[in-house]
Amino acid sequence: MHTVDAVIVGGGPCGLSAAIELQNIGLSVVVIEKGNIVHSIYNYPTHQTFFSSSMKLSIGNTPFITAIDKPKRNDALVYYRTVAQLEKLRIHSHERVEDVIKKRDHFIIHTEKTTYEAKYVVISTGYYDQPNRLDVPGEELPHVYHYFKEAHPYFNKNITVIGGKNSAIDAALELHRASAHVSVVYRNETYSKSIKPWILPGFDSLVRNGEIEMFFNTDVTEITETAVTVNQQGNVFDLPSDYVFAMIGYHPDHAFLRKIGIQIDEQSGRPLFNEETMETTIDHLYIAGVIAAGNNANEIFIENGRFHGGMIARSIKNID
Repeated sequence: MHTVDAVIVGGGPCGLSAAIELQNIGLSVVVIEKGNIVHSIYNYPTHQTFFSSSMKLSIGNTPFITAIDKPKRNDALVYYRTVAQLEKLRIHSHERVEDVIKKRDHFIIHTEKTTYEAKYVVISTGYYDQPNRLDVPGEELPHVYHYFKEAHPYFNKNITVIGGKNSAIDAALELHRASAHVSVVYRNETYSKSIKPWILPGFDSLVRNGEIEMFFNTDVTEITETAVTVNQQGNVFDLPSDYVFAMIGYHPDHAFLRKIGIQIDEQSGRPLFNEETMETTIDHLYIAGVIAAGNNANEIFIENGRFHGGMIARSIKNID
C-alpha cells in the first residue's frame, strides 16, 4: 500500500499541471499513467503542428519556448518531459488504474500492479484512447484505422479519409504529399469551422484542382477489403480503398467514470462537477482536462484545461 495525499489518474498536460499545483500547496502527489507521460501527444501524427502557441501550452512555472510560434509534436514531448524533471514529479507510468473506491475519509486506488491510499483523487484521463465509432459493417477490418501516424507507407495507395475536421484534413494533406490517392468523406455540407485557418485554403485548392476528392453530405454505409461504400444524398457508390482512416473524433471513457461513481449527463456526456472547484458529486474526487467537456471535445483543450489544477488546489487549500 502506497499512501500519499493525492493521486492524479492520467499523465497528460492537464494531469501534470494538476500535480504541480497540488505539490505547490504542500501535498505529496503521485501521477499514475497507463502509458508514457503525455501519451496522447506521443500518439499524434509524427509531424503534427499544434493549433496553439507554445506559451498557451505551458504548465507550472516553466515557459514553453520554441523557435517558431506554433510547436510541433516533438517539441511538446521534450517540453513536458523537461517539466516533469524540473518539478520532480513522482510519475508511475505504464500502470493502469483499475478502480477507485471511496472510503469514509480517503480513497483506495487499485492498479494492475499495486494499491494506493489517498485523501484526494484527480481524474485526468482525457479521451484520445476512445475513438468514436462509425457503426457500419467492416469497421473492424485490419486496414481501417482510427489514428494516423505518418503517410510514407501509403505511397501510391488508394486511401479514404472519413471526417472533415482537423485530424482528417491534416491526414489527407500528408497522405497527398506522400503521393497517395486520397478521397475525403464528410457527412456535413461544407468544411468544419474548426479547421486551422492556415490549412484550409491550400486544402481547398487541392480539392478544386482534383488532386484530392472531397465528398460532402456523404455517409459511409459499409467498408470492404477493397472499397468504402458511401451514400451521397441517395447516390450510393464505392470508393476504391486500400486503407481507410476514420478520423471522426474521440470521447471520454464513460464506463470507467461511472464505475468509480462519477455521475454522467446522458445527453452531453459531461461528468457532473462544480465548475468553480472541479470537484465531482463525490467529496474530494476531482476531474481535470478535456473529460470535463464530455462529448464536446472542442470545448476544452490544453490551453484552458491546464488551469483546472489551480482551481483544484485552491479548493483543497480551503478545505484544509
